[in-house]
Amino acid sequence: MLTPHATSEYGTLRHVAMRYAGDVTPDLDGSDVHPVLARQKATSTWRPYTPATVRAQQDGLIHLLRSRGTEVTLLDEAPDCSAQHYPRDIAVVIDHVLVVARLNSEHRLPEADALAPLLTDVPHVVHLDEGTIEGGDVMLHTGMVLVGLGEETSPTGVRALQRVLAHHGVEREVRPVRFAVAGIVHLDDHFTIIAPDTALIHRGVFPPDQLRWFEQHFDLVDVSDDEARAVQANVLAIAPGTVVVAAGSDRIAAQLTARSIEVLTVDYSEVTRIPGSLRCTTLPLTRA
Repeated sequence: MLTPHATSEYGTLRHVAMRYAGDVTPDLDGSDVHPVLARQKATSTWRPYTPATVRAQQDGLIHLLRSRGTEVTLLDEAPDCSAQHYPRDIAVVIDHVLVVARLNSEHRLPEADALAPLLTDVPHVVHLDEGTIEGGDVMLHTGMVLVGLGEETSPTGVRALQRVLAHHGVEREVRPVRFAVAGIVHLDDHFTIIAPDTALIHRGVFPPDQLRWFEQHFDLVDVSDDEARAVQANVLAIAPGTVVVAAGSDRIAAQLTARSIEVLTVDYSEVTRIPGSLRCTTLPLTRA
């Protein structure tokens, strides 16, 4: 029986779910581009990707994770979903509870449906009853859950998450994180917790009061505007003191190394052609 459990963003990654990119790619320039996508294109770089190359780069990450002792489960394909290789958004494990996301984009709903076979006999699976919330907006911090209020997650979804966690005995404050600009895809493209009280941050998208809160709670590693557009803040911690970053994130890697954090590197240049990277392609199920 799968028993999901995670209390932080950086505990040793024991079991993770991933899904290969499918052969369907997004229409980025058509006449029917969704207004949300149009806004997101103002804050992130979107380019067509080659699915076979994305899958090859995912294999590089899978090999790295398995070499470090992480079990990798591959989810079934979600037909006609151009972002199916970003399973982080479809669920999140908070303590002993697996919360299935309420996705904002209708075309992504089959991604969450394809998670069902993995959840058979999982003891604590919950669904929200209103609002929207996606895993890329959710981060675990000491005694709380941070939730970004970008384009894909709503205040109603945040309140629904607080209710279900309380109902299942999770004693954490669910704290909204607000942005200063429209068009934010997910929180983890601009802020990522990588170690105890250490986080990457792209300051330009947050209002002053939110920045002050971050400064009070974290040792912040700054990410520049160009690095954020290249999705370099979207890294994956696989153990306390060990972080996987995308090749080319040299300045960020140097900052982490200076903090005695082990940095591992994979080529994710094709994956990041739409705004997502290492964290987006991984759904942690168990962290020690």
